[in-house]
Amino acid sequence: MSSPRVSVVMPCFNLGQYVDEAVGSVLAQTFQDFEILLIDDGSTDSETRRLIDSYRRPRTRVIQLPHRGVVAARNAGIAEAVGEYLSFFDVDDRMEPQFLERTVEHLDAEPDAAFASCWIRLFGDEEWVWKPRRCDLVMLLHDCCVGTPTLVRRSAVLEVGGYDPAMELGHEDWDLWLSIAERGHRGLIIPEVLFCYRRRATSRSSIADALGLYLDLYRVRIAKHDRAYRDNLAELLWMKDQPLQRLLERVVDTEVEIDALTSEVARRQDAVGQLRAALDDRREPAK
Repeated sequence: MSSPRVSVVMPCFNLGQYVDEAVGSVLAQTFQDFEILLIDDGSTDSETRRLIDSYRRPRTRVIQLPHRGVVAARNAGIAEAVGEYLSFFDVDDRMEPQFLERTVEHLDAEPDAAFASCWIRLFGDEEWVWKPRRCDLVMLLHDCCVGTPTLVRRSAVLEVGGYDPAMELGHEDWDLWLSIAERGHRGLIIPEVLFCYRRRATSRSSIADALGLYLDLYRVRIAKHDRAYRDNLAELLWMKDQPLQRLLERVVDTEVEIDALTSEVARRQDAVGQLRAALDDRREPAK
């Protein structure tokens, strides 16, 4: 039999309660030429271990490893994967039924594109739709505008050596997309909601986005991608200035509105004072 075109790499550590939902969303895809690599990262939770030990689903391989973290688990999945395309799928998330169909369709049609992302619906502790517009190198230096499950050519991932173990504390996917873009590979964003991302207060992404750790990871990323940041410094500074400029414009507009309201309040207070004086005059008895 021919190898599947897509390998879905799904690490799991003590999140067995979400496994069936996540795997089910892959099995329900309108594009069916895939394999699922369920990587158990040394789970210690008894329910998760019981589930993993007996887990049997179509087109699904279970790989059990000692606990080394999500980066090592994903890299182990890369080594086992046979698909032309890879998707790194967190076990507590969900694919919309057309996720693989639409991303494969775009990469097949654009052989010069290395990865295809999409709009993402957040659910759980937060509910909103993330709609990034660009994913070129400059935008990736500015912000992580590419989702973790983004379909990517395995050749591009192997070219950069997979995930960097130094990024185990977080933002390892951001680092991966940056590394691929630095080598001149292009990505694209499909303007459709094709993936659902669960936000949990205790998830790695939530912890990594906390101010102190975020700054530490930011320093690591700048040091690693120093040349790209230096080469694009002017545009990055301009992009960073835009939100501040818009905020300042809103502050100025608000100050103008406050001044106008203050003048209007003073005018009306004067009018009320005049009316009261007129009423007082009328109430005075005639002499």
